[in-house]
Amino acid sequence: MTRREQIADAGVRLIARGGVHALTHLAVDAEAGLPRGSTSYYARTRRDLIALVTGRLSEGSQADLDGASVPAVLTRAEAVHVAAGVLDHMARREDAQAARFALMFELRDDDELRDTLTAHAPVRAPLTAEAEKLLRAIGVADPAAHAPDLVGLIDALLMYRTARAAPIDAARVLSAYFAGIPANTP
Repeated sequence: MTRREQIADAGVRLIARGGVHALTHLAVDAEAGLPRGSTSYYARTRRDLIALVTGRLSEGSQADLDGASVPAVLTRAEAVHVAAGVLDHMARREDAQAARFALMFELRDDDELRDTLTAHAPVRAPLTAEAEKLLRAIGVADPAAHAPDLVGLIDALLMYRTARAAPIDAARVLSAYFAGIPANTP
């Protein structure tokens, strides 16, 4: 692990535990077990530090897709299982998700950094492509039009789970979503 990755990982943990305001250069040094001033060498400003963290979160999101495979044909019940599995897989990185959601709100006015975590994130296109494959596998009419909605739904379910906002049965929500999408007509 590089020093930048070590700093970014420490930043993720700090944000997950204490919010974005807990992210300081000195706190990162302490969390990472680095000598005082080490973080400042790699990230001169607070924005530079946040950029390190958002970059690391983006890398982790990319890794979430590694090994993802959608069969060519699925029933809607099987699609629920696949989508819920993706949600479960992403939820395992709870600190990363908590930090990502906290930063999304913190960075509302910083398009460049926010984009690395939201709709323009590098992982968004491959994730949307996988969602499109899933929708095509269940015979949905115009899967490309519905894929961004499915990604958004899974992201919302992930946020609720990570924040422990309310008990939600993800499988039931996904079942209702898939049941409501029109199928191709022969």
